[in-house]
Amino acid sequence: MLIKLNPPSIMLKTGSMFASFAALALLGMAFTAQAQTKASFDRLLEAVVRIDVRETSFAGGTTRLVSGVGSGVILSKDGLVLTNAHVVSPRAVDIWVTLANLERVRAELLGWDHWTDLALLQLDMGGVKERRLAFSVARFGNSDSLKPGQTVFAVGTPHGLSRTVTKGIISNKERYYHDPSGIRGYETGFFNTWLQTDAAINPGNSGGPLVNEAGRVVGINTRTYLGADNLGFAIPEKTARRVMQSLAERGEVERSYIGLSPGFLQDLESFYSLDVNQGMLINSVDPGSPAALAGIRASDIALSIDGRKLDGRFPEQIPPIRNLIASYPVGTTLTIEVKRGQQVIPFSVETERLESRVGDEWAFEKWGLTVREVSRSFARELQLSSEDGVVVIGTQSAFPAEKAGLRRGDVISKVNEAALVGLDDLKAIYESYDAASEPDPLLMETLRNRTVSFKVIKP
Repeated sequence: MLIKLNPPSIMLKTGSMFASFAALALLGMAFTAQAQTKASFDRLLEAVVRIDVRETSFAGGTTRLVSGVGSGVILSKDGLVLTNAHVVSPRAVDIWVTLANLERVRAELLGWDHWTDLALLQLDMGGVKERRLAFSVARFGNSDSLKPGQTVFAVGTPHGLSRTVTKGIISNKERYYHDPSGIRGYETGFFNTWLQTDAAINPGNSGGPLVNEAGRVVGINTRTYLGADNLGFAIPEKTARRVMQSLAERGEVERSYIGLSPGFLQDLESFYSLDVNQGMLINSVDPGSPAALAGIRASDIALSIDGRKLDGRFPEQIPPIRNLIASYPVGTTLTIEVKRGQQVIPFSVETERLESRVGDEWAFEKWGLTVREVSRSFARELQLSSEDGVVVIGTQSAFPAEKAGLRRGDVISKVNEAALVGLDDLKAIYESYDAASEPDPLLMETLRNRTVSFKVIKP
C-alpha cells in the first residue's frame, strides 16, 4: 500500500521535533547549571569555619585574658583563613579553628589590618595532614558586579551557632559608614565603602563570608547598625582580595599618609565658587604632618592629586580618595593642586608611612597601671611637643597608681626627673622597682590638658 505523506505536515512535525530537542537541551543546561551552583554552594559551606580566640587585654590597671568567637572562610589550599581584625588581634594567645566536619585545628595570625578590619590566619597544616583532615576552599566573586536587590547569603557563627546561613539582598553596594569608636580604639573603615545587606548578621558572624547564589565570596561580614533591624555591613570583595594578598606576602598593608582630613562638598560649592562635582574640601590638617609642612590649610579645596581630578561632593566619594593617597608608595612626592580663595596653588607633599594613633600597651600590675606608648599620630593629635612618654589607659582601685592620682589620658613624660622615651624605659624602671625588697617612691611628671603635674608612686 502506498501511503501519501503531506510535505507541509512533515515540515511542521519535524520543526516541532527540533523545538522539543532544543527545549530538552535548554532544560538539561538549566539542570546542569543548577547542579553546578549547588556544588559551589556546598563547597562554600565546607570552607566556612568557626574561630575561638583567647587574647590578652590591658585594661583597668591589670592584664586579663578574654575569650571571643567569630567566623572565617578558607580561601587557599594551604589553609589561609580570612576573618575580621576585631575577631583576632596580635594579642591573641590561643586561636582554634573549627572546620565544617567539626574537627578543631590550631591556627596562627599571619597578618592584621585594622584599617579595613581584616586579619589573615594560617591553619596548622602539619596537624591537618597528620590527622588526615579535609576542608574545602571558597572562591572570590566580584563585588563590583553586585546590584541592589540581588540575593546574598551571610554564613557564619552567630552567637556561637556554627554553620548558620541567613538570606537577604544587597540593600546598597556603596554605603558610606563611619564608626568613630573603631576597633578597640584603632581606626577602621577609612579606605572603603561597605556592602549593605538585610541578611541577618549577629555577634559571631564577624569574619564570615557574604556570598552570592553561586556560592562565591563577594564580601566579609563585619558589623551591624546597633538599635536597628536588618542593617548589616560587609567589606567588599575587591578590598578583601587586595588586603589578603598583602597580608599573605608581608603580614601588613603599607600605606602612605599626608595628614589631610577630607570632607564632602555637598551644598557648599557656591560658597567656594566651584563647579558641581569639582574638588574635595579639606576639613583639617594634622599638625606637623607632611601636608601641614607643605603649607596646606583647613578650608582649602583640593582639586587634583598628581593630575588626577578629585570629586568629593558626596560622603561615598571620600573613602576612594583616601585610598588613592594611601596607595602611593611611602616617600612619594605628590603634587596637590589646591584652590584657596580665587587662587589655584600647587603644593609638593612627600608622603609618610601611615601609623595608628594606638601604640603598644602594657600593664604594670604592682602599680595597678596600664599604659600605651605615645604614637606619632597621637602626639600630633594632642599637639604634644614630642612622641616621648606613655599615656595612661587605666588604673586599678586602691593600687599605687590610683592613689597617686594618675588618671586615664595622663601622659607620663618623666620618672625621677629622667625623660621617659617610651614603653621600654618604663618597663626597665618597673623591673628594678619590682626586684627591690624595699623600693623607693617614684616621682612621675605628667601632662593633663596641657598642664604639668607631679605624681608620687609609693610602695
